[in-house]
Amino acid sequence: MDILNLINALPGACAQGLIWGIMAIGVFITFRILDLADLTVDGTMATGGAVCVAMMAGGAPVWLALICAFAAGLLAGFVTGILHAVFGIPAILAGILTQLGLYSVNLRIMDNAANMAINVDKYQLVISLRYLNQALLLGIVVNAALIILLYWFFGTELGSGIRATGANPRMACAQGININRNKIIGLMISNGIVSFASALYSQYQGFADVNAGRGAIVIGLAAVIIGEVIFGKIFKTFYMRLVGVVCGAIIYYFVLQVVLWLGLNANDLKLISAIIVAVFLALPTVISKVRAGKQISKGGR
Repeated sequence: MDILNLINALPGACAQGLIWGIMAIGVFITFRILDLADLTVDGTMATGGAVCVAMMAGGAPVWLALICAFAAGLLAGFVTGILHAVFGIPAILAGILTQLGLYSVNLRIMDNAANMAINVDKYQLVISLRYLNQALLLGIVVNAALIILLYWFFGTELGSGIRATGANPRMACAQGININRNKIIGLMISNGIVSFASALYSQYQGFADVNAGRGAIVIGLAAVIIGEVIFGKIFKTFYMRLVGVVCGAIIYYFVLQVVLWLGLNANDLKLISAIIVAVFLALPTVISKVRAGKQISKGGR
């Protein structure tokens, strides 16, 4: 185990963390703002890449491919929103149904191929693994722009209504807020962001894969939870919480890189990811119990 190998691998891990940080912000919107468990992201994390790569392979400019990838995510979120808000299907089941349907849709988009490659030498990509410095800079800029945009949006009347819907649906409804509409809009925004992240990630790695989104929700939740556990007491404002989510994604990929550097089997990454999420989910409860135990012991003296 050469420490130089680990150091050399960290910029790549940081670049991946920045891209997945965009995805994690999408998960944050449903998980924390809307208080919904949305599994659609496992499908849209593949849809964005499929749309982007397929369009660029067909001759479309990269900016149009990115816009269409975002629009595809909006549409997927709309379907989940309709299933949940209009037809009364629980959010987690609605997301699963959309996710399952997207698998076939993604195959159709890529002309029934399991994956589709796109070469940086042949296409004008906005981000690529080959140019790490550019990838890092773009990742920082996109995350910053997205955080600023979301900070503005959730301060508007519509954005505040979405936040109220997630915080207390009954009270929001009593105040005349259309909670079903807000849930649909929130799910659309979330999956649009996830799909956009997928489009960037497919360019970064040089291909789109129909299974690219498998387990994406775990990574998204890991970023959200890690950011809250580590930075929760420091980053308390809304926009700083979003920054914490991005930092959580970067830390997550740093941890994975260290795990790989230690020589563990790469096939165990899904298991390792689940363990990392479980540890950070349990950490606040463990800390609170330890503190409560110390207070009881002090009170008994």
